[in-house]
Amino acid sequence: MRVGLLGLGRIGAFHAATLAAHPLVDELIVADPIRTSPYGRPGDPFEADRLVIATPTDTHAGLLVRAAEAGIPAFCEKPVAGTVEETVEVLRACAGHHVQIGFQRRFDSGYTAAADAVHAGELGELHRVHLITADPAPPPAEYVERSGGIFRDCHIHDFDILRWVTGREVESVYAIGANRGDDFFTKAGDVDTSVAILRLDDGTLATLQGSRYNGAGYDVRMELAGTKGTQVVGLGPRAPLRSTEGLQPPGDPWPDFVTRFQPAYVQEIDAFLRSDRSLCSIEDALAALYVAEAAQLSLREGRPVEVAEVTR
Repeated sequence: MRVGLLGLGRIGAFHAATLAAHPLVDELIVADPIRTSPYGRPGDPFEADRLVIATPTDTHAGLLVRAAEAGIPAFCEKPVAGTVEETVEVLRACAGHHVQIGFQRRFDSGYTAAADAVHAGELGELHRVHLITADPAPPPAEYVERSGGIFRDCHIHDFDILRWVTGREVESVYAIGANRGDDFFTKAGDVDTSVAILRLDDGTLATLQGSRYNGAGYDVRMELAGTKGTQVVGLGPRAPLRSTEGLQPPGDPWPDFVTRFQPAYVQEIDAFLRSDRSLCSIEDALAALYVAEAAQLSLREGRPVEVAEVTR
Protein backbone atom coordinates (compact mmCIF):
# COMPACT_ATOMS: atom_id res chain seq x y z
CA MET A 1 0.00 0.00 0.00
CA ARG A 2 1.24 3.50 -0.87
CA VAL A 3 0.37 6.12 1.75
CA GLY A 4 0.63 9.86 1.33
CA LEU A 5 1.27 12.18 4.27
CA LEU A 6 0.61 15.91 4.12
CA GLY A 7 2.24 17.92 6.91
CA LEU A 8 5.35 17.22 8.97
CA GLY A 9 4.73 19.31 12.07
CA ARG A 10 4.65 17.80 15.54
CA ILE A 11 1.87 15.29 14.98
CA GLY A 12 2.73 14.85 11.29
CA ALA A 13 6.28 13.82 12.17
CA PHE A 14 4.87 11.29 14.64
CA HIS A 15 2.53 9.89 11.97
CA ALA A 16 5.46 9.66 9.52
CA ALA A 17 7.37 7.38 11.88
CA THR A 18 4.25 5.32 12.56
CA LEU A 19 3.45 4.89 8.87
CA ALA A 20 7.04 4.05 7.91
CA ALA A 21 7.05 1.21 10.44
CA HIS A 22 3.60 -0.15 9.56
CA PRO A 23 3.59 -3.60 7.89
CA LEU A 24 0.92 -2.61 5.37
CA VAL A 25 2.82 0.42 4.08
CA ASP A 26 5.09 -0.35 1.13
CA GLU A 27 5.81 3.25 0.27
CA LEU A 28 5.38 6.54 2.13
CA ILE A 29 5.13 9.78 0.16
CA VAL A 30 5.52 12.95 2.25
CA ALA A 31 4.95 16.63 1.53
CA ASP A 32 5.53 19.76 3.59
CA PRO A 33 6.52 23.22 2.26
CA ILE A 34 8.99 23.81 5.12
CA ARG A 35 9.98 20.58 6.84
CA THR A 36 11.64 17.36 5.73
CA SER A 37 11.44 13.87 7.17
CA PRO A 38 13.83 10.92 7.45
CA TYR A 39 10.84 8.73 6.63
CA GLY A 40 9.41 8.27 3.16
CA ARG A 41 10.20 10.16 -0.01
CA PRO A 42 9.13 13.63 -1.14
CA GLY A 43 6.39 13.69 -3.75
CA ASP A 44 2.72 14.15 -4.41
CA PRO A 45 0.73 12.40 -1.65
CA PHE A 46 -2.33 12.36 -3.90
CA GLU A 47 -0.59 9.66 -5.96
CA ALA A 48 -1.00 7.29 -3.02
CA ASP A 49 -3.66 4.72 -2.17
CA ARG A 50 -4.49 6.36 1.16
CA LEU A 51 -3.90 9.84 2.50
CA VAL A 52 -3.07 11.18 5.97
CA ILE A 53 -3.65 14.92 6.49
CA ALA A 54 -1.71 16.62 9.30
CA THR A 55 -1.50 20.13 7.88
CA PRO A 56 -2.65 23.41 9.50
CA THR A 57 -6.36 23.61 10.34
CA ASP A 58 -7.32 26.06 7.61
CA THR A 59 -6.19 23.60 4.91
CA HIS A 60 -8.17 20.56 6.07
CA ALA A 61 -11.43 21.27 4.29
CA GLY A 62 -9.91 21.77 0.86
CA LEU A 63 -7.65 18.73 1.15
CA LEU A 64 -10.51 16.48 2.27
CA VAL A 65 -12.67 17.56 -0.67
CA ARG A 66 -9.76 17.02 -3.05
CA ALA A 67 -9.19 13.52 -1.64
CA ALA A 68 -12.88 12.69 -2.06
CA GLU A 69 -12.85 13.93 -5.65
CA ALA A 70 -9.82 11.73 -6.33
CA GLY A 71 -11.45 8.73 -4.63
CA ILE A 72 -8.64 8.40 -2.06
CA PRO A 73 -9.55 7.29 1.50
CA ALA A 74 -8.37 10.01 3.88
CA PHE A 75 -7.47 10.32 7.53
CA CYS A 76 -7.48 13.91 8.79
CA GLU A 77 -6.56 15.41 12.13
CA LYS A 78 -9.35 17.42 13.73
CA PRO A 79 -10.99 19.76 13.00
CA VAL A 80 -12.60 19.12 9.63
CA ALA A 81 -12.90 22.87 9.10
CA GLY A 82 -12.88 26.14 11.01
CA THR A 83 -16.64 26.68 11.13
CA VAL A 84 -19.85 24.69 11.35
CA GLU A 85 -20.94 25.93 7.93
CA GLU A 86 -17.73 24.82 6.25
CA THR A 87 -17.81 21.48 8.06
CA VAL A 88 -21.32 20.85 6.72
CA GLU A 89 -20.09 21.70 3.22
CA VAL A 90 -17.22 19.20 3.54
CA LEU A 91 -19.63 16.58 4.86
CA ARG A 92 -21.78 16.96 1.77
CA ALA A 93 -18.82 16.99 -0.61
CA CYS A 94 -17.36 13.83 0.96
CA ALA A 95 -20.60 11.87 1.21
CA GLY A 96 -19.98 8.22 0.39
CA HIS A 97 -16.20 8.48 0.66
CA HIS A 98 -14.02 6.91 3.35
CA VAL A 99 -12.91 9.68 5.69
CA GLN A 100 -11.68 9.20 9.27
CA ILE A 101 -11.16 12.14 11.64
CA GLY A 102 -8.45 12.09 14.29
CA PHE A 103 -10.07 11.86 17.71
CA GLN A 104 -7.44 9.61 19.23
CA ARG A 105 -9.09 9.11 22.63
CA ARG A 106 -11.45 6.61 20.98
CA PHE A 107 -8.41 4.34 20.59
CA ASP A 108 -7.03 4.74 24.12
CA SER A 109 -7.30 1.57 26.19
CA GLY A 110 -8.75 3.41 29.19
CA TYR A 111 -11.56 5.06 27.26
CA THR A 112 -12.39 1.89 25.32
CA ALA A 113 -12.62 -0.04 28.61
CA ALA A 114 -14.93 2.64 30.01
CA ALA A 115 -17.17 2.49 26.93
CA ASP A 116 -17.33 -1.30 27.20
CA ALA A 117 -18.28 -1.05 30.88
CA VAL A 118 -21.03 1.50 30.22
CA HIS A 119 -22.56 -0.44 27.34
CA ALA A 120 -22.34 -3.76 29.24
CA GLY A 121 -24.26 -2.22 32.15
CA GLU A 122 -21.41 -2.73 34.62
CA LEU A 123 -21.96 0.75 36.12
CA GLY A 124 -25.73 0.36 36.26
CA GLU A 125 -27.68 3.46 35.31
CA LEU A 126 -25.21 6.22 34.56
CA HIS A 127 -25.94 9.35 36.59
CA ARG A 128 -22.83 11.51 36.43
CA VAL A 129 -19.76 12.08 34.27
CA HIS A 130 -16.80 14.36 34.96
CA LEU A 131 -14.12 15.29 32.40
CA ILE A 132 -10.79 17.05 32.83
CA THR A 133 -8.33 18.26 30.22
CA ALA A 134 -5.50 20.39 31.59
CA ASP A 135 -2.29 21.35 29.80
CA PRO A 136 0.90 21.96 31.79
CA ALA A 137 1.66 25.15 29.83
CA PRO A 138 -0.24 27.26 27.30
CA PRO A 139 0.32 27.08 23.55
CA PRO A 140 1.97 30.05 21.82
CA ALA A 141 0.00 33.29 21.51
CA GLU A 142 -0.17 33.00 17.71
CA TYR A 143 -1.74 29.54 18.05
CA VAL A 144 -4.34 30.74 20.57
CA GLU A 145 -5.28 33.61 18.28
CA ARG A 146 -6.34 31.25 15.49
CA SER A 147 -7.44 28.24 17.58
CA GLY A 148 -11.14 29.12 17.80
CA GLY A 149 -11.11 29.10 21.60
CA ILE A 150 -10.56 26.48 24.28
CA PHE A 151 -13.90 24.74 23.73
CA ARG A 152 -13.39 24.29 19.96
CA ASP A 153 -9.66 23.59 20.12
CA CYS A 154 -9.19 21.58 23.32
CA HIS A 155 -12.48 20.46 24.83
CA ILE A 156 -13.85 19.21 21.52
CA HIS A 157 -11.97 16.02 22.43
CA ASP A 158 -13.96 15.84 25.68
CA PHE A 159 -17.22 16.40 23.82
CA ASP A 160 -16.41 13.65 21.32
CA ILE A 161 -15.37 11.11 23.93
CA LEU A 162 -18.39 11.95 26.09
CA ARG A 163 -20.69 11.06 23.16
CA TRP A 164 -18.68 7.96 22.27
CA VAL A 165 -18.34 6.47 25.76
CA THR A 166 -21.92 7.13 26.86
CA GLY A 167 -23.64 6.62 23.52
CA ARG A 168 -25.74 9.71 24.24
CA GLU A 169 -26.03 13.18 22.72
CA VAL A 170 -25.46 16.47 24.54
CA GLU A 171 -28.63 18.57 24.78
CA SER A 172 -27.47 21.67 26.62
CA VAL A 173 -24.32 23.41 27.85
CA TYR A 174 -23.60 26.11 30.39
CA ALA A 175 -19.98 27.26 30.16
CA ILE A 176 -17.92 29.81 32.03
CA GLY A 177 -14.26 30.74 31.91
CA ALA A 178 -11.57 32.93 33.39
CA ASN A 179 -8.19 34.35 32.47
CA ARG A 180 -5.60 33.88 35.19
CA GLY A 181 -2.44 33.94 33.08
CA ASP A 182 -1.07 35.66 29.99
CA ASP A 183 -3.13 38.49 28.53
CA PHE A 184 -2.94 37.06 24.98
CA PHE A 185 -5.92 34.85 25.86
CA THR A 186 -8.00 37.94 26.61
CA LYS A 187 -6.78 39.66 23.44
CA ALA A 188 -7.83 36.61 21.42
CA GLY A 189 -11.27 36.52 23.08
CA ASP A 190 -10.38 33.20 24.73
CA VAL A 191 -10.01 31.90 28.30
CA ASP A 192 -7.28 29.85 29.94
CA THR A 193 -9.50 28.26 32.61
CA SER A 194 -12.81 26.61 31.73
CA VAL A 195 -15.77 24.97 33.42
CA ALA A 196 -18.97 23.62 31.88
CA ILE A 197 -22.11 21.75 32.89
CA LEU A 198 -23.68 19.54 30.23
CA ARG A 199 -27.00 17.72 30.15
CA LEU A 200 -27.25 14.60 28.01
CA ASP A 201 -30.40 13.55 26.19
CA ASP A 202 -31.27 10.93 28.82
CA GLY A 203 -30.89 13.37 31.72
CA THR A 204 -27.36 12.35 32.71
CA LEU A 205 -25.32 15.31 33.98
CA ALA A 206 -21.72 15.89 33.01
CA THR A 207 -19.22 18.42 34.28
CA LEU A 208 -16.06 19.60 32.56
CA GLN A 209 -13.03 21.54 33.64
CA GLY A 210 -9.93 22.64 31.81
CA SER A 211 -6.78 24.66 32.20
CA ARG A 212 -3.85 25.89 30.14
CA TYR A 213 -1.72 26.23 33.30
CA ASN A 214 -1.71 22.86 35.07
CA GLY A 215 1.75 23.01 36.60
CA ALA A 216 1.69 19.40 37.83
CA GLY A 217 1.69 18.02 34.28
CA TYR A 218 -0.70 16.99 31.51
CA ASP A 219 -3.92 15.84 33.15
CA VAL A 220 -6.72 14.18 31.19
CA ARG A 221 -9.34 12.11 33.02
CA MET A 222 -12.92 10.92 32.80
CA GLU A 223 -14.99 9.77 35.78
CA LEU A 224 -18.22 7.85 35.24
CA ALA A 225 -20.53 7.18 38.18
CA GLY A 226 -23.57 4.93 38.04
CA THR A 227 -25.93 3.07 40.34
CA LYS A 228 -23.65 0.01 40.43
CA GLY A 229 -20.19 1.51 40.40
CA THR A 230 -17.72 4.20 39.37
CA GLN A 231 -14.83 4.03 36.91
CA VAL A 232 -12.08 6.52 36.20
CA VAL A 233 -10.03 6.87 33.02
CA GLY A 234 -6.59 8.40 33.45
CA LEU A 235 -5.95 7.49 37.09
CA GLY A 236 -2.74 5.65 36.25
CA PRO A 237 0.87 5.63 37.43
CA ARG A 238 1.67 8.87 35.57
CA ALA A 239 -1.38 10.90 36.57
CA PRO A 240 -0.21 14.34 37.80
CA LEU A 241 -1.91 14.01 41.19
CA ARG A 242 -0.85 14.03 44.82
CA SER A 243 -3.20 13.00 47.61
CA THR A 244 -3.16 14.85 50.94
CA GLU A 245 -3.54 11.40 52.51
CA GLY A 246 -0.14 10.41 51.18
CA LEU A 247 -1.07 8.49 48.02
CA GLN A 248 0.93 9.46 44.96
CA PRO A 249 1.24 7.84 41.51
CA PRO A 250 4.74 6.33 41.25
CA GLY A 251 5.65 7.51 37.75
CA ASP A 252 6.65 10.86 36.33
CA PRO A 253 3.63 12.98 35.31
CA TRP A 254 2.63 13.05 31.64
CA PRO A 255 4.44 16.01 30.02
CA ASP A 256 2.09 16.49 27.04
CA PHE A 257 -0.75 15.00 25.01
CA VAL A 258 1.45 13.28 22.40
CA THR A 259 3.30 11.30 25.07
CA ARG A 260 0.07 10.48 26.94
CA PHE A 261 -1.76 9.25 23.85
CA GLN A 262 1.13 7.79 21.84
CA PRO A 263 -0.34 4.24 21.70
CA ALA A 264 -3.75 5.66 20.74
CA TYR A 265 -2.27 7.64 17.85
CA VAL A 266 -0.64 4.45 16.57
CA GLN A 267 -3.88 2.49 16.94
CA GLU A 268 -6.02 5.02 15.07
CA ILE A 269 -3.65 5.02 12.10
CA ASP A 270 -3.61 1.22 12.12
CA ALA A 271 -7.43 1.18 12.15
CA PHE A 272 -7.54 3.60 9.22
CA LEU A 273 -5.14 1.52 7.13
CA ARG A 274 -6.88 -1.78 7.84
CA SER A 275 -10.52 -0.76 7.50
CA ASP A 276 -12.77 0.70 4.83
CA ARG A 277 -15.18 1.87 7.52
CA SER A 278 -14.57 5.12 9.36
CA LEU A 279 -14.31 4.70 13.12
CA CYS A 280 -14.70 8.45 13.59
CA SER A 281 -16.62 10.11 10.78
CA ILE A 282 -17.14 13.68 9.64
CA GLU A 283 -20.64 13.36 11.15
CA ASP A 284 -19.02 12.54 14.51
CA ALA A 285 -16.71 15.52 14.22
CA LEU A 286 -19.64 17.78 13.36
CA ALA A 287 -21.62 16.55 16.38
CA ALA A 288 -18.71 17.39 18.70
CA LEU A 289 -18.29 20.76 17.01
CA TYR A 290 -21.94 21.58 17.62
CA VAL A 291 -21.37 21.06 21.36
CA ALA A 292 -18.23 23.23 21.21
CA GLU A 293 -20.17 25.95 19.40
CA ALA A 294 -22.88 25.82 22.06
CA ALA A 295 -20.26 26.07 24.80
CA GLN A 296 -18.61 29.04 23.10
CA LEU A 297 -21.96 30.78 22.74
CA SER A 298 -22.75 30.09 26.39
CA LEU A 299 -19.40 31.53 27.44
CA ARG A 300 -19.97 34.65 25.37
CA GLU A 301 -23.57 35.28 26.44
CA GLY A 302 -23.41 33.99 30.02
CA ARG A 303 -26.39 31.63 29.77
CA PRO A 304 -27.24 27.96 29.24
CA VAL A 305 -27.43 27.09 25.53
CA GLU A 306 -29.39 24.28 23.91
CA VAL A 307 -27.23 22.52 21.32
CA ALA A 308 -30.23 22.72 18.97
CA GLU A 309 -29.70 26.50 18.86
CA VAL A 310 -26.48 26.09 16.89
CA THR A 311 -27.66 23.30 14.59
CA ARG A 312 -30.49 25.24 12.95
